[in-house]
Amino acid sequence: MTVLDDTASAGSAGDEPTDARGRVAELHAIREEALRGPSDKATEAQHAKGKLTARERIELLLDAGSFNEVEQLRRHRATGFGLEAKKPYTDGVITGWGTVEGRTVFVYAHDFRIFGGALGEAHATKIHKIMDMAIAAGAPLVSLNDGAGARIQEGVSALAGYGGIFQRNTKASGVIPQISVMLGPCAGGAAYSPALTDFVFMVRETSQMFITGPDVVKAVTGEEITQNGLGGADVHAETSGVCHFAYDDEETCIAEVRYLISMLPSNNRENPPTVASEDPAERRSDVLLDLVPADGNRPYDMTKVIEELVDDGDYLEIHERWARNIICALARLDGQVVGIVANQPSSLAGVLDIEASEKAARFVQMCDAFNIPIVTLLDVPGFLPGVDQEHGGIIRHGAKLLYAYCNATVPRISLILRKAYGGAYIVMDSQSIGADLTYAWPTNEIAVMGAEGAANVIFRRQIAEAEDPEAMRTRMVKEYKAELMHPYYAAERGLVDDVIDPAETREVLIRSLAMLRTKHADLPSRKHGNPRSNPTRRSLHMSAHDIRVEKGHAEPEEVAALTAILLARAAAAPTDSPALRGRDKAGWRRLERQHGFRAPHSWQG
Repeated sequence: MTVLDDTASAGSAGDEPTDARGRVAELHAIREEALRGPSDKATEAQHAKGKLTARERIELLLDAGSFNEVEQLRRHRATGFGLEAKKPYTDGVITGWGTVEGRTVFVYAHDFRIFGGALGEAHATKIHKIMDMAIAAGAPLVSLNDGAGARIQEGVSALAGYGGIFQRNTKASGVIPQISVMLGPCAGGAAYSPALTDFVFMVRETSQMFITGPDVVKAVTGEEITQNGLGGADVHAETSGVCHFAYDDEETCIAEVRYLISMLPSNNRENPPTVASEDPAERRSDVLLDLVPADGNRPYDMTKVIEELVDDGDYLEIHERWARNIICALARLDGQVVGIVANQPSSLAGVLDIEASEKAARFVQMCDAFNIPIVTLLDVPGFLPGVDQEHGGIIRHGAKLLYAYCNATVPRISLILRKAYGGAYIVMDSQSIGADLTYAWPTNEIAVMGAEGAANVIFRRQIAEAEDPEAMRTRMVKEYKAELMHPYYAAERGLVDDVIDPAETREVLIRSLAMLRTKHADLPSRKHGNPRSNPTRRSLHMSAHDIRVEKGHAEPEEVAALTAILLARAAAAPTDSPALRGRDKAGWRRLERQHGFRAPHSWQG
């Protein structure tokens, strides 16, 4: 909901130009007006709220001088309620593309100075176009959100515009990275678009997200609450889990968006960017021998372990303040991006619960979608018991994490540091659900349950009949540990590939990931799976490498499928588009050589 901006767009003054020079001068004047915005007063009001303008935000996000604006001169064509007299250029949203560290990124930014950033028909059409361009080009999309919802003066046309955004968010999911940066209010149906994207950033005090605002909440329930209390950055970062990152100011927030982009591939057909690492791959980490207590009942900070393992101790934690009993982070090992999932013994002893399962499942799916190998660090005593957990659907939510791991085809390595008990051990990427390599430290305890609980069940009668039950229980616990929980029990049965020296963990992980870099795994042909929620769709943006067209291994249906995909892509994208990769051209060459198909003329050579 928004009110009309009080500044009407000024047209060109004076006589009509009569020659080319006059027309060019007129064009420059119009562009200057569009760049300047509605008025200095509106800009001052934006700054007074502690917020930057849309163009200032874009300048922070993109490399200097790289922004190319699309439809800068677009204006709405609505009438009624005074709209026909107010037609500012851009219609309240700035769209275009530029680069982040030299890589193409598409962006749209709401301009709160124009109609409060509210979405109308022309505004929505601009966003639809830039989203379509991002999908076609195979490049990340960043939305800088600062809008007051639908432009109610335009009625249902504005609502239809949101529908088009949601449909494109869904189409792009798992195909290109989508990042939503909340820099102002986002209420009602508009809040669903960020929820459909891969990452959500928020700024404290200035950004809020909610479906119904405080006034509606008070009218319906009688509860009084502020906008930040209902849907502020801290609420969504700590309580709801809607927000992945929360920062104190826009400059820091946008700088972290740039850092995140540097860790992600441009699309699902590429691997994440590799950088040269000065941290030796063979570096030993002897401090790990003291950092992780051998006593499974003593807590420690898993982030310290991660810092020791990754390049230069640098990593980006996702959902840092939500579901703290599990850690999800992006980092680099020998310059290669990896996704890390790790139990956090310093929070709830590292158990899996509803929120931890949700958090990790979504992260695993994101890594799998964008070709990011997954390293899982286990120290898990099981699932959190309790009536609230059972009634809240821990079975359903825990199954999401299980599904995500089982469905992932990227390289997967798991490392058991200490405890790995029961179903939680299986769910956390055990060898039995498809981990490519499983390692363990000599401090590992892999079992159905803890020794104390197991002894109480197995030796219940002996303990009850003993003259000294406690002494008998202690003896039975030691006996169970010696028989079924010694560090090499799982390795002897092939459930662990190797028991390694903790100090050599970094080198072992790097060598293993290097071997798995060419991993290729097939899934059954299907539209998508059907878990309880969060289905992982297998995109049709597959490459020639993903269909077996090597000589002697291709079925006619596979050849036909590949041909259809490559033809569609050739028709949809220009020759120099990032969407057209060398692997696709190689696919055409194999088809030509083996089956006589001809590639489009623009692809030949």
